[in-house]
Amino acid sequence: MDRMLVVVFDNEVQAYEGRNALLALDDEGNISVYAYAVLAKHADGTATVKQGDDSGPIGTLLGTSFGSLIGLLGGPVGVAVGATAGVLAGGAVDLNNARIGDDFIDDVQKVLTPNKVAVVAEIEEDWTTPVDTRMEAIGGTVFRRALSDVKHTIHDENVAAMKSDMAQMKAEQAKAHAGRKAKLQEKINQLDSKIQAQLQKAKEHREAAERQAQAKVQVLTAKAQALKAKAS
Repeated sequence: MDRMLVVVFDNEVQAYEGRNALLALDDEGNISVYAYAVLAKHADGTATVKQGDDSGPIGTLLGTSFGSLIGLLGGPVGVAVGATAGVLAGGAVDLNNARIGDDFIDDVQKVLTPNKVAVVAEIEEDWTTPVDTRMEAIGGTVFRRALSDVKHTIHDENVAAMKSDMAQMKAEQAKAHAGRKAKLQEKINQLDSKIQAQLQKAKEHREAAERQAQAKVQVLTAKAQALKAKAS
C-alpha cells in the first residue's frame, strides 16, 4: 500500500539515523521508498529541507503529493529548500493534491515542534512492523497515512456551476438593453476566465498524478533490474 510516512525525531543525528534505517529497509526489500526528505523545524517556526532524495524521479516533481506534504508541514511561512535537497516546496500548497486529510497534518504538527526534525517519505509497505520497530528504536515517533485516490470531482462541479451561471447571464443579456448588456458581458468575461482557470488546474492535477505514477514505475523497474544484476 502506498503511504505517506513522517517520523519525528528530537535532533538531526537521530533523523539521519532514521533516514539510513529507512533506506536499509528498502535495500532489504521490506519497503519501497519512492521519495524522502529530512525536514528541520526551527525555533522561529520556519522549516528547512536539510537533505532530500535528489536522485529519485518523484522528489523533484512539482505538484506531487510528496511535494505538497513537505509544503504543508512547513506551515504558513513555507519551506526553505537546502542546497542539497531535491524537493521543491512552497508555502502555498494544495491539501487535496497531498491526498491526505488535514487531521494527519494536524497530528504531525503537534509533535513536529520547533527544534525537532522529521524524516518525510512516500513509501510502499505491506506491513508496518519493520518501519515502526526500526524507527522507535532510534527514538522516532511514527505517523503514516495511506494515500487517497486522486479525485477531480471538485473541479468538475465548480466548472459545471459556473457554466450554469454563465448560461443564465447570456440569456439575460439577450433580453437586456444596451447599458445592461455591457455590464453582463463584463461579468460573463470574468466568469469565463474563472472557468478556464479551473480547467487548467484540473489538467495540472491530472498531469501531476500521471507523472507521479510513471515515476513510481521507474523506481520499481530500476530496483528489479538491480536485483536481477545482483543475482546474475
